[in-house]
Amino acid sequence: MASSSSSAIVIVAVLLALFAGSSSAQLSTNYYYKTCPEVFSTVKSGVQSAISQERRMGASLLRLHFHDCFVLGCDASLLLDDTSNFTGEQTANPNRNSIRGLNVIDNIKSQVEKVCPGVVSCADILAIVARDSVVILGGPGWNVKLGRRDSRTASLSAANNNIPPPTSSLSNLISKYQAQGLSTLDMVALSGAHTIGQARCISFRGRIYNDSNIDSSFAKMRQMNCPQTNGSGDNNLAPLDLQTPTTFDNKYFQNLISQKGLLHSDQVLFNGGSTDSIVKGYVNNPNSFSSDFVAAMIKMGDISPLTGSQGEIRKVCGKVN
Repeated sequence: MASSSSSAIVIVAVLLALFAGSSSAQLSTNYYYKTCPEVFSTVKSGVQSAISQERRMGASLLRLHFHDCFVLGCDASLLLDDTSNFTGEQTANPNRNSIRGLNVIDNIKSQVEKVCPGVVSCADILAIVARDSVVILGGPGWNVKLGRRDSRTASLSAANNNIPPPTSSLSNLISKYQAQGLSTLDMVALSGAHTIGQARCISFRGRIYNDSNIDSSFAKMRQMNCPQTNGSGDNNLAPLDLQTPTTFDNKYFQNLISQKGLLHSDQVLFNGGSTDSIVKGYVNNPNSFSSDFVAAMIKMGDISPLTGSQGEIRKVCGKVN
């Protein structure tokens, strides 16, 4: 009896493992080869247009993919707008007053719908847009795996709990990424996305006034545009990468070695801990950062996608059909 029940448990466990892996296995780089061959050129045109108008937008678009995938998987749940009887993820602490580019995604989706109505998901558009943003700003390219479908729901609580805040310790970052199936190496590589973009004063005030592991002249410079009093200048911006804030490169990691990381959660990557060697490696070998970043982005894009008959293909990204 014990032996037969344990055998049954093993069989069920194997089946569950196969099922769990089947979703990402169904993703394919040529998913739209026949149904929407124009998807890549259409999306890239929209991204190029948005970044040409504002180079910071590339970072904002990349961030959307990250904030989507860390909550219920890469299913475009982040894009669902609040309604009178539905609360989405956009008002969660990591997103409120800080997510940008939703209008860009909407514009791209409408263009894709014109060439391939009802075929390409918003979740896949987010993945392609993230890749194109990196490439347009000088970073590495990769073949994006596609075939995700869009969720019909969202989770405010998961958005609040799953996305690591800018005050995170190294151990907190590692555990948050591990919870998504991402390694410490993936975490450091993906943090390198902060080589582009800007952050609000409210996100780095504690770092520039309270942290000791910060270059004093850098702290004073940032304090000039970020008052110490809460509520004063909260939305004032500073570049996450001091050197080249609109170019995707390895300068972010150079900043960390100089104790010029803008966020507390940036500098903990180089602060006498287990990730110091990874940071040094990326400073000395930019190509290793590029290859690790690409691998981590592909891995992140595999987080719990909806495939097959799950979810839907939204007509408009901000609402369910």
